[in-house]
Amino acid sequence: MNIRGKASTAVAAGALVTIATLTAGGLPAAAQAGAATAAAGDPVTHEENPRVPEGAAWTEEYLPTSDNSGVELHADVLRPAHLPAEAKTPVILSVGPYFAHAGQTGPEGWDRVGPSARFQDFIDGAGLMARGYTFVMVDLRGFGGSTGCLDWVGPGEQADVRAAIEWAASRPWSTGKVGMYGKSYDAVTGLVGNNLKLKSLKAVVAQEPVWDMYNYLFSNKVPRPNVTGTPEAYNSIATLPSMADDSDRYKANAAYEASHPECLSDNLTNNNNPDPRSAYWSARDLAAQAAGTSTPLFVTQGFIEPNTKPEDMEVYLDNHRGRERGWLGQWEHVRGNDTDANGRLLQGRAGWFDEVMRFYDQYLRGTDPSVTDPAYAIEDSLGHWRAQKTWPVTATSYDARLSSGRYVDNGGASAAARADDGRWDMENAPRIEPLSGTEANAAKRGDAAVTSFWTWSTPAPQTLRITGTPRIRLNASTSGNVMVRLWDVAPDGTATMFDENVALLENRGPISFDLKSTDWTFERGHRLGVQIGTIDSGRWRDVPSGHTIKVSDARLSLDVQAPRFDVPTQGDRSPYLDQYLAANTTTLGNVGPGTFPLRVSQG
Repeated sequence: MNIRGKASTAVAAGALVTIATLTAGGLPAAAQAGAATAAAGDPVTHEENPRVPEGAAWTEEYLPTSDNSGVELHADVLRPAHLPAEAKTPVILSVGPYFAHAGQTGPEGWDRVGPSARFQDFIDGAGLMARGYTFVMVDLRGFGGSTGCLDWVGPGEQADVRAAIEWAASRPWSTGKVGMYGKSYDAVTGLVGNNLKLKSLKAVVAQEPVWDMYNYLFSNKVPRPNVTGTPEAYNSIATLPSMADDSDRYKANAAYEASHPECLSDNLTNNNNPDPRSAYWSARDLAAQAAGTSTPLFVTQGFIEPNTKPEDMEVYLDNHRGRERGWLGQWEHVRGNDTDANGRLLQGRAGWFDEVMRFYDQYLRGTDPSVTDPAYAIEDSLGHWRAQKTWPVTATSYDARLSSGRYVDNGGASAAARADDGRWDMENAPRIEPLSGTEANAAKRGDAAVTSFWTWSTPAPQTLRITGTPRIRLNASTSGNVMVRLWDVAPDGTATMFDENVALLENRGPISFDLKSTDWTFERGHRLGVQIGTIDSGRWRDVPSGHTIKVSDARLSLDVQAPRFDVPTQGDRSPYLDQYLAANTTTLGNVGPGTFPLRVSQG
């Protein structure tokens, strides 16, 4: 969760559980009584209120959103304390639901009002105040000190992002050049900012975003287990109470959702349409809206992360026409600077803040970087890092023709697993999605007459890499559900599931859909196993049809890369990779003969 305050939040028994230590600040009562707030408009420093980062001066501001709806947005502004009040600086902006004074996703036990500590790691680690940057946090409508109904990155929240960027660029203390920074939901708003094509937005850093909001709740018309739980979680965040020493204006705005119950009820029902082509979801298809955009973009994405998955990432990046930077690899929902208890970087690559600030200095200040960073730094499934000019880089693209077969759509996972409420927000979701015992046993059996059937490639003649976004096309004999999984199968039958997706088969006939984007290296002699069958997983809330479904004319589109051309770059094996391998590896005893090649161009 990365709170730099005094609480931790976890998902337990399908619910959002907040644990506050109630020791924030830890100052004696006399000091607490004298703690200052920014409500009166006078800048407050760290010496006056320890919740303010060192070297910063904090004020609170209010601004109207840009859609003429009357929504008022709240902003916490952190300016370099050593500069005059109206000294012009570039602005780094974050817009999201997690900046309430009381806490990010629940009360954090603070003993006084103050700016959110959500990105204090960035403020301190990058030395933002000493570098002469202003950092601004704006509450999306319905959250923190902003009025209005929460909108799941719809037209309303997109209007909030526009208003925040234009406001930050127009302040007397702003140079007019704005960058955006965020992780998870406030990385999504950075993607929104790019899509708005505003001249004042000069750079976006987006860590682990959702690339198309539909994919967080549905997969090709199959609901995920969090389809109702996630809206409930954000309703809970939107109704966080203000603090006792918040201003009257903040308190009144923070109470907006409680006094407008239709906001909360609408948020539970507006996003229930499983059709991605509906008007609701089309308005939230950020990947499609990125067409022709050009804001310099720096992203991170874990290929195997269980929360904000790499779905429609390649579509977004293909549609984006501006400069791109990226760290892509084998990690979970973490920031570029996060470490584990032993101090190991969770993304594996050193220098996050330095690289980010070279990026901002270049595009917000016009300062040529003293170090040449790779456009993309990528960790593959063997834990090896390489530099590329873009992603993906493909040596061979081809369609693999798969075997025909049949399966019974009976939903191999237990009813309890399929009914899991999944009450999580983007910051608090399961850290790993292991194969269940049922799934592992089904994979071992590979019973073509029961829940799935398989197609096997011939052994890889050399080390090669499946990259980009695999796509499946097949013809189904009747309605039901389908799951497609890709496995890396060693010569001894040890197999790791590395990619998957599902779809609703509404009628008999053809269907095609993308799997998750991936970057998976096959060692020489390994095979690709393609499993097609029922949704034998608690990762979706499917309704099994009970039909026996015959599949024919199936093809898998693959982009393949030759690792022998890799250009190494610094980076260690991310710790999560071994956790993922342990949870998603089994032994298959029924590997059949290969019917399609796993190959890469020799050029």
